[in-house]
Amino acid sequence: MSLEENKALVRRFLEEVWNKGKLALVNEFLATDYVYHHPTGMVLHGIEKYKQLVSEVRTAFPDIHFTIDDMVAERDKVVYRWTLRGTHKNEFRGIPPTGKTVTMWGIFIDLIAGGKFVESWDRYDTLGLMRQLGVIPE
Repeated sequence: MSLEENKALVRRFLEEVWNKGKLALVNEFLATDYVYHHPTGMVLHGIEKYKQLVSEVRTAFPDIHFTIDDMVAERDKVVYRWTLRGTHKNEFRGIPPTGKTVTMWGIFIDLIAGGKFVESWDRYDTLGLMRQLGVIPE
């Protein structure tokens, strides 16, 4: 795939899976041996584990919306800086719903082969999120 096709794949993935919650489409985007490196150090292996992650986050923040702020592609990788907005309406990792609307930033690096995501590295402002939810004082 070309660099532009890889970038388009990332945009479509964020829109369809994360913003619209179409979990059934995850299989179209991820390789069967997909690996996701979470900012906490957790590593998820496989499509079903990733679907569980998306479901958990979308349940906690049902109006979640990702916006891509910057994107660069080179060889088989796409790197992008994103902003997320959502309202904390259900439990999130043991934190009871606060009703607060949060804004968070992060950076993803996606390795793409054969038109599918093979591996991803995610880093986001965990401290900022916890402060906005009131878990950690300002």
